[in-house]
Amino acid sequence: MTASEQTASPTSPTPVSVLLPTVRWTDACDEVVDQLRGPAAFARGGAGGVGGDGSGGESDGGDGDDGDSDDADRAAAADRAADELLVICDSPDDPVADRRGDLPPRARVVIAGEPEGCSGKANAIAAGMEIAANDRIAWTDDDFHHPSDWLATLDADYERQGPTTEVPVFVGEDPLARLFEPAYVIGGTLAVFAAGVAWGGAVIFERDDLRDGEAAFLRDLRRTVSDDGTLTEHLDVTAVDRTRYVRAGGSLRGSLERFVRFLTITRYHAPRATAFNAAFGVVMAALCLLAPIAGVTLVTALAGAAYARFGIRRATLLLAAPGVLIAPPLMAYAFARRTFVWGSRRYRWRSMFDVSVEPV
Repeated sequence: MTASEQTASPTSPTPVSVLLPTVRWTDACDEVVDQLRGPAAFARGGAGGVGGDGSGGESDGGDGDDGDSDDADRAAAADRAADELLVICDSPDDPVADRRGDLPPRARVVIAGEPEGCSGKANAIAAGMEIAANDRIAWTDDDFHHPSDWLATLDADYERQGPTTEVPVFVGEDPLARLFEPAYVIGGTLAVFAAGVAWGGAVIFERDDLRDGEAAFLRDLRRTVSDDGTLTEHLDVTAVDRTRYVRAGGSLRGSLERFVRFLTITRYHAPRATAFNAAFGVVMAALCLLAPIAGVTLVTALAGAAYARFGIRRATLLLAAPGVLIAPPLMAYAFARRTFVWGSRRYRWRSMFDVSVEPV
């Protein structure tokens, strides 16, 4: 093979294991399954060309048996390689576990077991990481739409820039959640994009990218609450300018519990940012009360700028001022709470690695 032929030779893609924690099979599961690549996608020559070692496949001598052996090894590896979807639940009693005998190709249901000293989500992710067949891992959730190119685009992002996260936009499904939307755009969407925060709904990385190693990361996951907060502590990640609209809330109680959980996560993983946000909220609320025209105009303009930056076209930006007014008492309430409910469990999160799990 000539040097030019070697350069033109296509390289094999890298198989990806997608981890999706959920208790029931949802549209998101079907969307991801349809994007998985089978063994045929990995049957081409390796990055070093036909020779496999960057030499162009030329033999130093002999009859070329070594080249034939390399080709056979690559073919055998290609037979084993494939993308996979791990749908991770807590218990055999979860509805998705009933799908174990009726799954699409390259999809598996993993039963993580009940969490002890960590959140159900963190426990599920840790179980999925241990069972995943591939070194390249993508995390995702079941509460947003995955377009047909979602996995391929995220995978291409990794090839271009390494560990990559997309950006969430939380869309409220009840009055309180809609009132929170401007705050979540500024404190969530903007923060993920600008501060190198990994969002667990759409992030891709490889095991070797974890700064302190996979064992240390899994140990931390199994003694804390926030999966993506913990990943951020262990991974240098770059956000892409691509948003995913995530359903949030559905009931006033659920939205309030989510607010408490989000504030507690930032309190432990980003205490300085949390202190700044609290002070900023108090100042903006005071300004809206003492100088209503100037305050409301400023707060709405800030929210509008954030919405425009990410192409968010939702009238909820007009709720920025009312949201600012209720922020100080809600933050005080959240800081005073000693527990919060997430899913079917109540969590008592005393410090970063001190978590008690209680039934609701």
